Amino acid sequence: MIRSIIPAFFCTLLTVPTLAQQKTDTTIRVEQKTITLSEVVINNKLNVPAFIQRIKNDTSFYKAFRNLRVLGFTAINDIRMNDSDGRLKAGLRSKTRQLRTVRCRSMETLEETITGDIYDGNRNFNYYTAQLYASLFFTKDSVCGEDNIVAGRELSTAGKSGMEKHKEQLKMLFFNPGKRISGLPFMSNKTAIYDDGMADYYDMNIDMGMYNGKSCYIFSQKAKPGSGGSVVLDEMTTWFDSNTFDVLGRNYSLSYDAAVYDFNVSMEVVMTRFGELTVPSLIRYNGNWKAIFKKRERGVFTATLFDFQK
Repeated sequence: MIRSIIPAFFCTLLTVPTLAQQKTDTTIRVEQKTITLSEVVINNKLNVPAFIQRIKNDTSFYKAFRNLRVLGFTAINDIRMNDSDGRLKAGLRSKTRQLRTVRCRSMETLEETITGDIYDGNRNFNYYTAQLYASLFFTKDSVCGEDNIVAGRELSTAGKSGMEKHKEQLKMLFFNPGKRISGLPFMSNKTAIYDDGMADYYDMNIDMGMYNGKSCYIFSQKAKPGSGGSVVLDEMTTWFDSNTFDVLGRNYSLSYDAAVYDFNVSMEVVMTRFGELTVPSLIRYNGNWKAIFKKRERGVFTATLFDFQK
């Protein structure tokens, strides 16, 4: 009896198609870009050229961060600067509250733990990574007259120099990954991954799935093996709300090695909704970068944002 069951069992395994066999992907061309679509995307009749154009013009990711300028919120901040062996040499862990009154915002520190030389004697940050974090999530004194409008507002290095220019360039990479960024030596044209000139360096895929309980399109781009110094953005996966096409989450990694600087950075951003606004609720950064005449920095930071209020 057992001898007859075993062959029948293996025959059943051979005749039942696997998930990989059942899945049928389709490859299409949009301008010069080759994009692989999952079967569920095909069945959903997504207008792929229009979808790609929306992604190229997307401002929802940047706007989510701009929304933080017009809201009150609580943040758990964790900034860590590590040595070459990955050991903590300086850090800051704090709980802060951004207060919004009329058209002004200010910040109060509820808790704070300091490690090493994260601050200098004047409580200015000793590390550029920490300065970048502070420019995004901390407020000194009171800031008034801000809004969350992004139309007609583009990040720019015009009129900036030194550290302010470097911070602006990093913001451009963080908030507009995939777009051409001027003013970055040796690599401005390499950030524009949707341009036809960069298309051959990437594998692009569109799928559908769920993200934090919401139906979404999943768009991923990954640099092809051997792309080397031809790309800056190594890999990016973005979850777009299937109804509004707003960004629900994004993971991406960037790296480059030039004569005057090098960097290897990965980011994870999770969005949430507060009323009609999309806002970031979790940001993770892990970066290693070196600029000429500056010490190498190996920084890790995590921002957890909650308790949003108008």
